[in-house]
Amino acid sequence: MNYVDAIDAPLERDGSIKLHGPEGFEGMRKAGRLAAECLDMLAPMVKPGVSTETLDRTAFEFVIDNGGVPACLGYRGYQHTTCTSVNHVVCHGIPSPKPLKDGDIVNIDVTVIVDGWHGDTSRMYPVGVINRRAERLINITYDSLMLGIAAVKPGNTTGDIGHAIQKFAEGERCSVVQDFCGHGLGKLFHDAPNILHLGRPGQGEVLKEGMFFTIEPMINLGKPTVKILSDGWTAVTRDRKLTAQFEHSIGVTKEGCEIFTLSPKDLHRPPYV
Repeated sequence: MNYVDAIDAPLERDGSIKLHGPEGFEGMRKAGRLAAECLDMLAPMVKPGVSTETLDRTAFEFVIDNGGVPACLGYRGYQHTTCTSVNHVVCHGIPSPKPLKDGDIVNIDVTVIVDGWHGDTSRMYPVGVINRRAERLINITYDSLMLGIAAVKPGNTTGDIGHAIQKFAEGERCSVVQDFCGHGLGKLFHDAPNILHLGRPGQGEVLKEGMFFTIEPMINLGKPTVKILSDGWTAVTRDRKLTAQFEHSIGVTKEGCEIFTLSPKDLHRPPYV
């Protein structure tokens, strides 16, 4: 894999991994914070009777009012600010007028652009009172994300990240979705490298200071297989069992990593009270 100084790199996905300096870190902090603030703002709104369409519209207004641009709006023809994935929807769920019900779980994924930099994050939200299996899945998924992040430091590899996630999730009798992965980002929404959420220690791309990417494991209660619905976006579990996801944007630092999308209100995982 070719590693290049981000300052000299073209603004396109050319297969190279861009290494960023202080300016990039500062830009990502601003973008990541706005994305996290958006998810914080939505937390008290996620309750029975509220539609994901309403949540999406509120997110759009919040991002615009705070000087950002919704990255997903118009991206490859997508027409919404957020992806809202309910229950057995793995990712890329399309906001709709259908109201959320007591006992649902929903992932809200938002990406914002601030001064050209992308902040990409998602979080799980319980709707009303959820059952124990759903609560357990949410906690396993969050812990999987944080174990993956803990494996990030210069000299480690993308395989170390995936292995940490896979070992934990499968040890909890859950499965890891293999069809989707994390990705590099910065001035581009999706860039190299791909960050798989399963793998072997020491394999994959070597992590270097200045790399920016997302880690966003999708963890299923059932089998890992998914299918894409006829809308071309919505991915669901084939066995229709529950799935969950959390996502952070991070940057590799000299001794570890910086999470750009931490919740300013400490709303890291449910319950958000």
